[in-house]
Amino acid sequence: MQLRSIHAWLAAALLSLGVSAPPSRAAEGADNPGYKSCVKCHDETSEVPVLPILKTKHGVVADERTPFADQACVTCHGASQAHLDGEGDNKPAPDVTFKEADAKTGNQVCLTCHQGGAQMHWAGSAHDNESVSCSGCHDTHVAHDAVLDKGQQFEVCLGCHQEQRADLFKPFRHPIREGKVACSDCHNPHGSTAPSQLVKNNTVETCYQCHADKRGPFLWEHQPVNDDCGHCHKPHGSVHVAMLNTRGPWLCEQCHSAGNHPSTAYSGTGLPGATRPSGAQQMLGKNCMNCHTEVHGSNHPSGARQTR
Repeated sequence: MQLRSIHAWLAAALLSLGVSAPPSRAAEGADNPGYKSCVKCHDETSEVPVLPILKTKHGVVADERTPFADQACVTCHGASQAHLDGEGDNKPAPDVTFKEADAKTGNQVCLTCHQGGAQMHWAGSAHDNESVSCSGCHDTHVAHDAVLDKGQQFEVCLGCHQEQRADLFKPFRHPIREGKVACSDCHNPHGSTAPSQLVKNNTVETCYQCHADKRGPFLWEHQPVNDDCGHCHKPHGSVHVAMLNTRGPWLCEQCHSAGNHPSTAYSGTGLPGATRPSGAQQMLGKNCMNCHTEVHGSNHPSGARQTR
């Protein structure tokens, strides 16, 4: 039974009981003159096609939560009477184009519905303060919105974040370009109470979503691990193994600065073939981690120095 037939049957049943049937928003959306008027021009041959929106969540007429169940295109773009009455290529633009110089004009339309959940911290967020528009990242008129695709999202984000784009071409990085990790796995682009719009309260909690083996608590803890993973790692990419900020032993010596081992400043003079044999174990391969293997923490009774 078609949706209109169901509404007609329900209305007749209610009238027989002396009850008025509530208006159907779905029927309003399907019969809305604005919707029919728009697609007369914006069809599949138009330079600005809109028909693919009927394949998206916004275009589900039977769902009263969607714009099309209300007044279709008019719900978001405004009445736009001058645009409807105009002719030719010089007709006025719709009341809301989502390309206004002030991004808040279009964003406010989106926030009419999208104001809870992941969007609840939008006001005052980094993207809000930079006047980033919703339509700058999202395309609501296509069946496949790239920013919602884990394999394509990074291309949208990297359109602005050029430093991170460069990092993703370094030899040691998260597999973001391969689509195995998405920017939104770590960051909430709509705002967050955490720094850098992280999805969790801090860097450590965000990293632990995947790196649970580093979580602890440990009998012997390494203080930087509990504080901020960023003390040692560059999450978007690095030229050093394990995405380290710099290679060891110099990374370790940024904190371990006491005299003598384990904090003697090593220059590489102790490498095989050099005149001095001492110090090679601190410079070769994993350097400090040749001995201190459990740098994230240890539960071994003899692991006070993270050696086991």
